[in-house]
Amino acid sequence: MVDRLTSLDASFLYLEDPDTPMHVAGFLVLESPRGGLDHEDLVELVRSRLPLVPRFRQKVVEVPGHLANPAWVDDPDFDVTYHVRRSALPRPGTEEQLLDLVARLTARPLDHHRPLWEMYLVEGLADDRIAVVTKTHPALVDGLTAIDIGQVILDDAPVPADRPAPPDDWRPRRPPGPVALVWEAVEEAVQRPTAVLDTVRTATGDLRATAGRLVGTAGSVLSALARTTVRPAPTSPLNGSIGRQRRVAVARADLEQLKAVRAVLGGTVNDVLLATVTGALREWLLSRGEPVVGSTSIRALVPVSVRPDDSDPDDPTGGVVSSLLLDLPVGEPNPRVRVARIGYAMRGAAQGGQSVGAGTLVALSGFAPPTLHALGARAASGLSRRLFNLVVTNVPGPQQPLYASGARMLEVFPVVPLARGQGLAIGLTSYDGTVYFGLNADRDSVSDVDVLADLIEQEVADLVESTSQGPPAPHPPPARRAPTRRPRRGAAGGD
Repeated sequence: MVDRLTSLDASFLYLEDPDTPMHVAGFLVLESPRGGLDHEDLVELVRSRLPLVPRFRQKVVEVPGHLANPAWVDDPDFDVTYHVRRSALPRPGTEEQLLDLVARLTARPLDHHRPLWEMYLVEGLADDRIAVVTKTHPALVDGLTAIDIGQVILDDAPVPADRPAPPDDWRPRRPPGPVALVWEAVEEAVQRPTAVLDTVRTATGDLRATAGRLVGTAGSVLSALARTTVRPAPTSPLNGSIGRQRRVAVARADLEQLKAVRAVLGGTVNDVLLATVTGALREWLLSRGEPVVGSTSIRALVPVSVRPDDSDPDDPTGGVVSSLLLDLPVGEPNPRVRVARIGYAMRGAAQGGQSVGAGTLVALSGFAPPTLHALGARAASGLSRRLFNLVVTNVPGPQQPLYASGARMLEVFPVVPLARGQGLAIGLTSYDGTVYFGLNADRDSVSDVDVLADLIEQEVADLVESTSQGPPAPHPPPARRAPTRRPRRGAAGGD
């Protein structure tokens, strides 16, 4: 029997179009090791780790007539050099040039006739640095224990400890032909008649009819739907028709400073981060001349990892990704109050599941931002775009250096895909003492995403400054300031 995609995985493929590729991307900035790291080195590194991720040598084949969900089959023409590619920046190799390239690469859909991943080695960065851009389709990721190709190339030492290399005796099995695929689909239909209806509904895009079945791997999405279906997401400039091109911007925050803010204000670091994003969105709306009053909010889909009440607390694999629909209080002018309101809302939304802490996630997944951001994208795709304005994912990582073939990883930024009608997605990843924000935006509707990235860093600085001065006195609303505009970054124009 073939290994078939689940209905949720198949829905990602059916929902995808040139305007909304569903792959999760990210890029690592590396310090070039002594002797350098060239394309051939990266190809050999990936080749040696492929036995750890067998799915990355398989492709998806459709069943004629959509009689069953598509199947995973070995790619008899698999060529690692097709998937691990090479690019370079013109001098001087600035961050703006890198973000422009990342925006162009991530805007291009993956080839569905090949294994659903790509990796690019980007040379020519200033200060003797290189970058690695990864693209992974969410269909490859089906749980917290899944691993990603970008994860397995990283080690915790410049020279990995001696360990036996996984045997690579892979020989592609001959993929089944159309007749065999149809025959197996008919056999399954006889054994499970309801599966046929699910398959047809998924293939025709009737996700409302199959939502109850599709969200099983996304945790408690149904409970979120029950709380919010009667109340659509607020009207926002973040929503509307989007095109094929993207802009990417980044921001950074010191993790120790965020922990110091948390120590003063209470809650969690995640609450502080969400409050930072909220404050930046407030200033961004005001800079655009949008009306912002005390009741104004923006609804975020915030995927979090939870442990169900009936799970074994000693089982590290018991966690799932739960989708929380959180109204960010952008109308609240006081940053301290924003932190308190978000913390209260997060605690209330997480009831019914025990939150899996950052330490547990890191221990479970090692360092797998693309994997966990992909789970967030999976959760988002199961909900109507009318229920939320943007996606905000936060994935903790290890706080010690990691290396790829001896090259120390300096920074890592996620690029979360946009759903239909969503103009902005924000991914956060912490690593080695810093939180890295990756902002992925529609090129036209959110063309000033670089302003929003600046405002995130300004909001962090404001919170740090305000909490370092002791308990607050009664305060008036802070005066609105004009954001500092940098040169527009990460513009992806037509090729």
